[in-house]
Amino acid sequence: MSQSAFITSPLIGRTGELARLTGVLERARGGEARAVLVAGDAGVGKTRLLDEVAGQAARAGTTVVTGRCVDLGEVGLPYLPFTEILGVLAADERFSAVLAAHPAAERLLGAGADPARDPDGRLRLFEGVAGLFADLAAVAPLLLVLEDLHWADQSSRDLLRFLLSRGVPHRPDPGAPERRLALLASYRADDLHRRHPLRPLLAELVRLPAVERLELRPLPDAEVARLVRALRERPLPEATVRGIVARAEGNAFYAEELVAAAGAAADGMPSGLADLLLIRVEQLSETAQQVLRTAAVAGRSVGHELLREAAGLPEEELESALREAVGRQLLVLGDGGTYAFRHALLREAVYTDLLPGERSRLHGSYARLLAARGRGAQTAAERAHHYRESHDLPEALTASLDAADHAQRLGAPAEELRHLETVLDLWPSVPPDARPALAGIDPVTLTLRASAAAAHAGDAHRAVSLTRAALAGVGQDADSALAARIRYTLAGNLLSVDQLEAAFRYSSEALALIPAEPPSRTWVWAAATHVMASSHLGEDETALSIAHRALGVAERLGAADAQADLLISLANLQDGGRTSPAGQERLGRARELARSAGHGPVEMRALFNQAVSAFEAGDPEACLPLLAEALERARRTGLLSSIYPLGMRYLQLLVMYTLGRWDACLSTAAEAETALPATGAFATGPALYVAVARGDGTAAERAQALMDGASDWMGRLVGGIVLTDAAALLGDPEAAVERMREALTALGDDSGRRPDVTVRLAALCLAPVADRAAELRGGGDERELRRWTDTATWLVEQARGSAEGDEAGRPQGPEGQAWLARAEAEWTTAVSGPDPAAWEKAVAAFDYGDAYEQARCRLRCARALAAAGRHGEAVECARQARETAAALGAVPLLERLDELIRATPSPGGCPVSPLTARERDVLRLLARGRSNRQIGEELFITGKTASVHVSNILAKLGAASRTEAVAIAYRRGLIAPEPAGSG
Repeated sequence: MSQSAFITSPLIGRTGELARLTGVLERARGGEARAVLVAGDAGVGKTRLLDEVAGQAARAGTTVVTGRCVDLGEVGLPYLPFTEILGVLAADERFSAVLAAHPAAERLLGAGADPARDPDGRLRLFEGVAGLFADLAAVAPLLLVLEDLHWADQSSRDLLRFLLSRGVPHRPDPGAPERRLALLASYRADDLHRRHPLRPLLAELVRLPAVERLELRPLPDAEVARLVRALRERPLPEATVRGIVARAEGNAFYAEELVAAAGAAADGMPSGLADLLLIRVEQLSETAQQVLRTAAVAGRSVGHELLREAAGLPEEELESALREAVGRQLLVLGDGGTYAFRHALLREAVYTDLLPGERSRLHGSYARLLAARGRGAQTAAERAHHYRESHDLPEALTASLDAADHAQRLGAPAEELRHLETVLDLWPSVPPDARPALAGIDPVTLTLRASAAAAHAGDAHRAVSLTRAALAGVGQDADSALAARIRYTLAGNLLSVDQLEAAFRYSSEALALIPAEPPSRTWVWAAATHVMASSHLGEDETALSIAHRALGVAERLGAADAQADLLISLANLQDGGRTSPAGQERLGRARELARSAGHGPVEMRALFNQAVSAFEAGDPEACLPLLAEALERARRTGLLSSIYPLGMRYLQLLVMYTLGRWDACLSTAAEAETALPATGAFATGPALYVAVARGDGTAAERAQALMDGASDWMGRLVGGIVLTDAAALLGDPEAAVERMREALTALGDDSGRRPDVTVRLAALCLAPVADRAAELRGGGDERELRRWTDTATWLVEQARGSAEGDEAGRPQGPEGQAWLARAEAEWTTAVSGPDPAAWEKAVAAFDYGDAYEQARCRLRCARALAAAGRHGEAVECARQARETAAALGAVPLLERLDELIRATPSPGGCPVSPLTARERDVLRLLARGRSNRQIGEELFITGKTASVHVSNILAKLGAASRTEAVAIAYRRGLIAPEPAGSG
């Protein structure tokens, strides 16, 4: 399916790039969906390469569709490249049944937009588009080409992010339908300034396994010379070829334009690209030049009828001018009777050359023509752009409002926000009598609406800024309901950016502005916001008092959704929290009320709290049926990608990890990333826990990427746990403590309370700290020993403060208490030596169901027993842990257990090994002849630290040299001789 006339110039110098892209297409035809981001400077040959790939794909039976992004200044047409793609596919009868089965197609094409604002509607739209493309690719292999991604509107960028990270590319499971789809997207690398909105998206996408980046670099001079010679039937003088090669600087488009201009300029070669392009234009007739100037104001492409009306030419003259421009390859034919500039640089040069008055007049003509066509909201963004450029500010304001409404209906909050900000910018410049005279159309309410759009677009800080601006615009005589609404909206936005004290202050002001009597929904939701702000700050008594009062008002109003929301808050605040019988009863009532009111998000919140409460009560097994039911309900209501179902997906994976069902955890996580898309750490978190425990060396790198790119709390939580645990497993106490501090800083808020995960992080850190203290004990360095025992004490105090109770005196559940028991046992090991009784308590504490952590505690317990001379008990404890480690595939733990079992004698045998686990790692490398530097590199420690370990080994074994230490270790069975050639 051709989208434009393929350029006739030969493709030269791109053999490697072409092979790479055709390889991607072959993999896609085989069922492995892939994407390539093609980067390069303007004119370097991106479009030419993509056209070549598209031509080959089409000849091989692949359906090729192209969507183009256009430059409309600060605003854009929502989902423009995707609507263009769907518009082309809709005309192909092969896909009629698939398109008819997907409401997302109608919605993007403008026919099925839901007029009601729905915070989850955008997620369902994205999921629908992902499913649509998957089903289309099942009909025929599909190649999607997105051109000029640097001009993409934010909604298109967001949809692309969803499709590539959570929707289309995947690793098909056995039996799953193949996705014969490839996506190629081009963008100008030289247009991406430091703050360009595409930059962070590209950085995120290139990390995805199904996405790769292809950079088109300037052609070598020899290839440019080949291109120059191939472009002319008659050979050019070698001096001219050399001049063109020098001026083109590896840019294929420059070279083509220089060749085309050769001999046309009487006074020699032009000095700038704009001059080059305009020389081509000036070779046209005056009428054709007029048509090009008119087309340039429309954008990269324009429809035939609109161009004819804007140019004001008779049909015959227009056709003659267009034929001339197309013949000179300045314009190319597009689909649906459109004409496009061959290259965006050409359009820019023509547009820039217009006189100011001419430019303004043509923009005005386009705006009026679009308005007269009666397409209303669908052309509002274009009309707003043209009215602004023609300086017709009243019409620009009205059109921008229409565009904002259209973006809202289409589920494009980022574009709605930009249009509303344009309205707010234009408002002071438009006379009062020329402004729209509609209810709710004033700067304050528009600013409040813009803050809501920012929040829905995921820009929480912008939402806060706009709500503050709305508050600043409210006068003393403002309606109290509006003033209260602004304040509680600001409070809710502040909660989302962890400004808890400010949120509490504004929610307090909102309640003071509007009375509870007579009953009103405004007061109920102001109260609900204040309940959240109060509970976040630990003001539970205030939260409880207001929640009960607001619940009564909600009951009198018959506001079932508000009742449900307040009941969930009360379940968390009162009578022992959500794990208590009273809490469970409230959650059940809230769930039924929300379902009866048709409020899906509140119902999901109730289901989430029910599942979490089972986990917190120490019954992970009971979580799984609850989560399965909740996720099925989310699927039926179209809410699978909203926040609470994502949390439930994470919890489901976490329960599988906790119960030791690691293979099921990994397969379910992979399914969540493909068939049931999830955001970042919600699906990858427990899978990363498995990766660390199984010794996957890439786990820490993946966790660091989560920490670096995480805008959500879950990403920071998962990243902090994985990085801390990875450092602890490497026996590096300095790094482990540093990773813990970084995680707590990232997870902290202005309430000053410790995050609940503190107890887990502290316990993880205490293991290498205790080992370091054990190494130093008896070594004579009392100062260093004191440093690490002080560190251990600080860590156990952090663990105690986190697990023993919140502001209301409620301790953490069985999981938190188990981590605290481990922290206490590690602290005892650090300050006075291993205590078998403390470790037996830790082993018992994890008996609620965490198989891996219980096995890790058994290893530490076995070492304590061995140190106490209880060798038989030590071996039995280690063997129990070994069974679990082997079943889980936890290789690092399994290796340490095997070492302990080998080193621990049966009763009456030789004494237990005096070496720590880290020292045994170093000893094995000594036996292989490694230097201190090499040991450090292999164990990810410094050469100085390796030297300290070597000195400790020599001292403990009574050896005078490294060679003697190895010999002693062999004799005592501390290490086994390796087969010849093993390294």
